[in-house]
Amino acid sequence: MTMTKTTEDRDPMDPVRMASLKHWGDLPEGASERMTDEAEVDCGWGRLIFGQTYGSPERLAEAIRREAPGHRDVALYIRDPHVVVALAPQQLFLDPSHTFRLALRAAPLEAPPAAGLRIRAARAEDEAAVNRIYLSRSMVTVRDGFFADAQDDAALLLLVAEDADSGAVLGAATGVDHVVACNDPDAGASLWSLAVDPQGTRPGVGEALVRALAARFRARGRSYLDLSVMHDNAEAIALYEKLGFERVPVYCVKNKNPINEKLFVGPDSFGELNVYARILVDEARRRGIGVEVLDAGHGYFRLGLGGRTITCRESLSELTSAIAMSRCDDKRVTRRVLTDAGLRMPEQMFAGSRDALRAFLARHGRVVVKPARGEQGRGVKVDLRSLAEVERAIAGARRFCEDVIVEELVPGEDLRVVVIDYRVVAAATRSPAQVTGDGRNSVRTLIAKQSRRRRAATGGESSIPLDAETRRCVESAGRSMDAVLPAGETLVVRKTANLHTGGTIHDVTERLHPELAAVAERAARALEIPVVGFDFIVPDVEGSAYAIIEANERPGLANHEPQPTAERFVDLLFPQTRGQA
Repeated sequence: MTMTKTTEDRDPMDPVRMASLKHWGDLPEGASERMTDEAEVDCGWGRLIFGQTYGSPERLAEAIRREAPGHRDVALYIRDPHVVVALAPQQLFLDPSHTFRLALRAAPLEAPPAAGLRIRAARAEDEAAVNRIYLSRSMVTVRDGFFADAQDDAALLLLVAEDADSGAVLGAATGVDHVVACNDPDAGASLWSLAVDPQGTRPGVGEALVRALAARFRARGRSYLDLSVMHDNAEAIALYEKLGFERVPVYCVKNKNPINEKLFVGPDSFGELNVYARILVDEARRRGIGVEVLDAGHGYFRLGLGGRTITCRESLSELTSAIAMSRCDDKRVTRRVLTDAGLRMPEQMFAGSRDALRAFLARHGRVVVKPARGEQGRGVKVDLRSLAEVERAIAGARRFCEDVIVEELVPGEDLRVVVIDYRVVAAATRSPAQVTGDGRNSVRTLIAKQSRRRRAATGGESSIPLDAETRRCVESAGRSMDAVLPAGETLVVRKTANLHTGGTIHDVTERLHPELAAVAERAARALEIPVVGFDFIVPDVEGSAYAIIEANERPGLANHEPQPTAERFVDLLFPQTRGQA
């Protein structure tokens, strides 16, 4: 059927018309002269291919199959995606994402600016920071030099959100102008690669980026803004629906590749594995190593290749001996082994008599109380300054372990260094949980909101407990849980930087002083442990001063992207597969 309506007569917001009209052989009369043939836009991570500009499904299928290695192309606006996939079913698949559309002419985009945020056009020098955020979100990074090239591409609109105080990049979004890209007669635009730093504490970054991009396209006279989102990404879908986006019947087709393998191979039986086990299982599967999940709830799995099998619990494997594990398990033993090796650790004492505690506190002024055995920060209290606080903390720590240590508080940054096969693979500073005020919500509400963001960013592994320790930290800062924090003011709500209690982590591998790397490797050899995470306190990651706080025999390797922790772990277990990652 030939359509005769003019561009002005047609409703550009009719999603059914958009999905069924703009395609080969069925465009409005004269539209083929206006639209660019076989249009595509380089988005840095791959091409956005405009399916409606192709003359036949065969030509479109051929274009999608030309995807470059390491890229992830997206073909959108296809009338008959099932026909395109049927032309190359071994190579193409229908992406399990929904398309949402915002009618820009009627959208209420105005909103008070998010406290502490600044939205601006991306610059070439933002590329590394944005790629770091993409990696932390398991997204494909842009090619080298893309941000510089994008400045000259009128079809692209790259925005970043930065912290108004520090200038740090907190998020990014890519917009594509369809009028420039393909002479779109319906004057559309689309949003891609929205990503927010999972370690950020500023609220509203994603919403601010979407509103800013939509407002800029509306100012250009664009009629709608489309986006594609995974069907099970409930958090993102809730945000888009809140902003007025509505789902439309528009589908995309992709080329099968290792990056998007999870989208077309179907569900596996490993769904209950936590993120720390999952990252290792996924890396093993990519190399053709067999995986058998033994106890998903506790992170146990077995890997096998040829005649070799190795059982693991997350990053703890059979290659870690019982002796090495026991040296890390008891913090008193850890200290003895490492100090015997000439390495610096804080002074400790066993929680004994009251007089001894009083003398230790008088000597150091500020102390830490921790169970002699345990993990994930359970029972740890930091920055205690009175004997009464110390005694209460000891009683609390004994709920986790009868033996309790009192340790001098060493000031400085909390640094985690991961050593695999006696080589440093990753280093990251860790910051205690904190919230940033908005002038409207109470500290309690801000904590709950930040916890939701941390859970979403870590697969449910990180959240801020609303417990007595959090209340103690808030009150020691002169606030109450019901106080309204002024806009832009930051409040530290935990003393420890443990990720399980809402702490954040920031990669510093490239900045790590060589002496600190050498110390970590010496410590691993002293403990005779092939995979370990050391907690340091350092005045400066680029300096050589340090104190080792403890050793973790089962470090969370998923916390250290973009560093190749999972790759190096599987290299250790199955060295014959090196280079297959």
